[in-house]
Amino acid sequence: MIKIFGACLVLIATSWMGFEIARSYRERPKEIRQLRSALSILETEIGYGVRPLTVACQEVSLRTRGAISKLFASCAENLKQMDGASTYECFQKAIDQEWKHTAMKNPEKRILLNFSNTLGISDREDQLHHLAMAKTNLEVEEKKAQDEQMQYEKMCKTIGVLSGALIVLLIY
Repeated sequence: MIKIFGACLVLIATSWMGFEIARSYRERPKEIRQLRSALSILETEIGYGVRPLTVACQEVSLRTRGAISKLFASCAENLKQMDGASTYECFQKAIDQEWKHTAMKNPEKRILLNFSNTLGISDREDQLHHLAMAKTNLEVEEKKAQDEQMQYEKMCKTIGVLSGALIVLLIY
């Protein structure tokens, strides 16, 4: 009886791990899409709203959800609190705080950091140009993430279940 219970626990644990890894492959394209949408909102705020960056980031955080919302809310808070710090430093601190809660990887992080490096230090047209460039780069990363999702999501689930079954067979 204890062996069967242990075998079930091993199978459940390895399956759960496989499904969690698969979830990260499934969530990454969604979060990149949300980030692109957030940058579109920021583009509207910068281009047409002509609001301060703090207010624009707050607006983005209110109009998005999940980890992206928290990222922009943290950035807005950093812009308020870190008086005298550059926009890049505020974005970098927000990204360092919130990135671990996302399924996104380093390429998206680099794109966002490169974009934030030019934010607030150039004229509006240049910022809009860099926003468009960041959105285009994120679109490329989204396509790569979708390809990875199609390739690895089902495999991770299967490997999780089968590795648990293998461990159970080896134990018996």
